[in-house]
Amino acid sequence: MASEIEARLAAMGIALPVAAAPAANYLPYSRSGGHLFTAGQLPLRDGTLTAKGRLGAEVSLEAGQQAAKWCAVNILAQAQAALGSLEAIRRIVKITVYVASGPDFTDQHLVANGASDLLAEVLGENGRHARSAVGVPRLPLDAPVEIEAIIET
Repeated sequence: MASEIEARLAAMGIALPVAAAPAANYLPYSRSGGHLFTAGQLPLRDGTLTAKGRLGAEVSLEAGQQAAKWCAVNILAQAQAALGSLEAIRRIVKITVYVASGPDFTDQHLVANGASDLLAEVLGENGRHARSAVGVPRLPLDAPVEIEAIIET
């Protein structure tokens, strides 16, 4: 029987992917005490970036929000790989959202809502979190967004 979290994902039309393997010399996640720390997750859907480029230049706000959503989906995939079940998540403590931004783009916080909204919808109160949204000039693979998470288990 599917868990409540899996049922919410399914109702949203989302099937968690297999957690992405590291692209370089790092771990996809690390555990310390009662916390799980994810490496930065890119907006991969079916193994392909959902968008490429910078917000305010090549990427629209809406596409950036969708990218952030898929980063959050990939955070959940890493959590499932690490914990065996999403039910083991006590709460999302904090996410840090990196947004590749053109020189005049100042809506990083609105891009980050794509991830925050998904996590709250899927995990309920346990998905509400502290957050930082930071503009950067470029991200790996020309991704528009990268997100890392701290999760209490």
